[in-house]
Amino acid sequence: MRQGTTTRGWAWRLARLLAPALLLCTGGCAMVGVSQLKPHDVVTERRADVLGSGQLSDNTVQALNVVALGAKQCMQSFDTCSGIVEHSTALDEERRLSALSELWLGRALRGDRGPAMDDATLDAYLQCARYAYAYLFYTARTPASRVFDQRQAKVITFYDYAVERVVGRWFQELPKLGAGWSRAQLAGWTVLRPDTDLHLRDVPAELIPASALRFKGLRNVYRRDGFGSDFVAVAPPRAADAPAAPWREPRFAAMTGVLVFGGNTLDEVLATKQVQLLARDPYRDASVDIAGREVPLGANFTAPYGLWLARSGFAMQSIRSLLGRQGGLREPRVLLMQPYDPGRMTVVMLHGLASSPEAWINVANEVLGDEQLRRNYQVWEVYYPTNAPIAVNLARIRQALDATIRHFDPSGTARATHHMMLVGHSMGGVIARLLVSSSGDRLWGLVPAGRDLSPARRARLRQRLAPYLQFSPMPQVDAAVFLAAPHRGTPFARHRLARWLAELIRLPVSLLQEVAGISDLLQDASGKAAPIHVSNSVGNLSDADPFIAATATLPISPQVRYHSIIGLYKPRGSLAQSSDGVVPYASAHLAGAASEVVIPSWHSVQETPAAILELRRILHLHLQRAQAVVAPAARRP
Repeated sequence: MRQGTTTRGWAWRLARLLAPALLLCTGGCAMVGVSQLKPHDVVTERRADVLGSGQLSDNTVQALNVVALGAKQCMQSFDTCSGIVEHSTALDEERRLSALSELWLGRALRGDRGPAMDDATLDAYLQCARYAYAYLFYTARTPASRVFDQRQAKVITFYDYAVERVVGRWFQELPKLGAGWSRAQLAGWTVLRPDTDLHLRDVPAELIPASALRFKGLRNVYRRDGFGSDFVAVAPPRAADAPAAPWREPRFAAMTGVLVFGGNTLDEVLATKQVQLLARDPYRDASVDIAGREVPLGANFTAPYGLWLARSGFAMQSIRSLLGRQGGLREPRVLLMQPYDPGRMTVVMLHGLASSPEAWINVANEVLGDEQLRRNYQVWEVYYPTNAPIAVNLARIRQALDATIRHFDPSGTARATHHMMLVGHSMGGVIARLLVSSSGDRLWGLVPAGRDLSPARRARLRQRLAPYLQFSPMPQVDAAVFLAAPHRGTPFARHRLARWLAELIRLPVSLLQEVAGISDLLQDASGKAAPIHVSNSVGNLSDADPFIAATATLPISPQVRYHSIIGLYKPRGSLAQSSDGVVPYASAHLAGAASEVVIPSWHSVQETPAAILELRRILHLHLQRAQAVVAPAARRP
C-alpha cells in the first residue's frame, strides 16, 4: 500500500515537471515527416504549373508562403493577393515577378471560356505578359545567366501563351480599326500599330496559332527554339478578276509574334499600359532586339507549309488536270513556298504525271528542316497540267519560269536567280532535263512537212513550232537532280492499263486549236498534208514515242552538274535489267552524272528517307560550290 502511494506520487511530480516542456513543444517542436516520391512523380511535380496542370507551380506556391498567402486564398481574393505579392519586400525581384506572371495567367485562364474574350481576360493576359517581360529583361540577371533555371523556362512559356491569346483577340479587333490607325485603346491599354516585316500580298484573313495545328502525312515538324509565339498568317484568296500571272506568292506565311512594353527601366515597365506587337518573318529574322539585347527568335517552319497542303485540294485537281476535265489546271504555275528572298538561292521542284506539289510533301519539309539549307535556299514548286504533251509543258513551264524570274529579279543580279537547281520526279525529271538541254535543229525531223510547201509557209510553220522544238538551257541553272525520270521512256506506257487511261485523257482545247492551225500550214499547193498525231502525256512517255526517242540524247549544258536518284523495286537479274516498277533503270540512268544513287523503292522514290538524305547531301555540295564561286569575286577591290 505504501509502495503504490509512493509510485503515484513520483508520477505526479514527473508530470508536473514535464508539463511546461510539453506545452512548449506544442508550439515549437512539431515533428517533420518524410516520404519518397517516384522519379516520374518528381518530374511531373517540377513541370506542373497553372498552364499545364491547372495548379500553381511550386515556385509560385513557395513565393506565396513567404508572404503568408495560399493558392486557395489568392483565387478567392485575387486583387488583395496580387497586391501583397507586388509590394512585398520579402521577395526578390525574380520571385516576385515570376509569381505575378503566373498568378495573372491563372486569372486569365479562369476567364477565357470561349472565342469572345472579354476585356477583363484580355487585361489579365497582358498583365501576365508584362510581368514575364519585366522578369526576363529588366531584372539584375540576364536571360543567358538564367539559362538553367526552371523558373525562367516556365515564365517564357507563360509569356508565349499570353502573347498567343492577346494577338488572337487583337486580330479580331483589326476590322474595327480601319486602315490608317496608329494607336488604339483596348481593355484599358494603349495598343500601338504592329511593327511588321511580313511580306504577304494582303492583310491576313486568318491568324492561326501554330501550336494548335497537328498534321497527318508530315514526318516531322521543324521549329526553331527561341522567343515569341508562332503563327500562320493566311492571306485572302486571289480575287477572280486578279491579273493573270504564272507565279503565286504564298498565302500561308510563318509569323512570330513578340509583345514589347513601354518603358526603359523596371519601374517604367511595371507602370506602363502601352504595348506593341512585333510581327516578324522568321525566314528573314533569326533574332529580335529587346531592351538593348539581341534575343533569338522562335519559329515554326512546317506549320504554314502543312496548312497550305491541307487546304490545297491538289489531290482532286491533279486528277481533273490529267483527264482534262472541268476544274483542272490549264496553265503551269510557279508556287513560291515562302515570300521571295533575293538573298536565297532557288530550288525548283517539278512533279510527275497525275501528280501535284503533294509529290513533295515531305521532300520540301525535310530539306528545309536543315537549318543551313533553310538559310541559303528557297523552294519554288512548279504545278502544271499533266495531260499535255511533254513538248507543250516544256515550253509553257519555261515561259512561266522566265516570267517569274523577270518579275522578281528584273535586273538579273539577285543571288536567287544564280546557281538555281532543278529537282524533277518522273515526267517532271524529263522536263527538268530538257530545261537544261540544247535541241539545236535535231527535233525538226519530227515534223511531217512535204517538199512542196512554199518558203513563206515554211517560215510561218517554223515560227509556230519553234517554241516546242527548239530550246536552249536555262542560263540561271547550274544543278539538277532527276528522280525516277524516264529519259528514254517506259514500256509501262504501252501496258493495257496505261492505254486505257490514255483514252480517258482530253487534250486542252487551246492545244487542239494550235494543232489545227499547224495542220493548215502543212498543206501543200494541192491542199494535201501529212496527218499530225499528237500524243497526250501518257503516250508521250512510251519508250516507242518519237519525241521521247528524239530528245533522249540531247546534250545537257556543260555548266550543269546533274545527279540521278533511281528506285529499285523487286530486283531481278542485273541492275541494268531492273526497274522501280514503272521506269526501267536503263531509262533513268544518265551517263556523265556527278552522282547516281539506287535506292530500294517503288517509283515514288522521292518520298523515301534515303532519297531525302541524298538530296540534302547534293544541296550542301551545291552550296559549297556556289560559295566558292562568289568568295573570290567578293575579295576583289
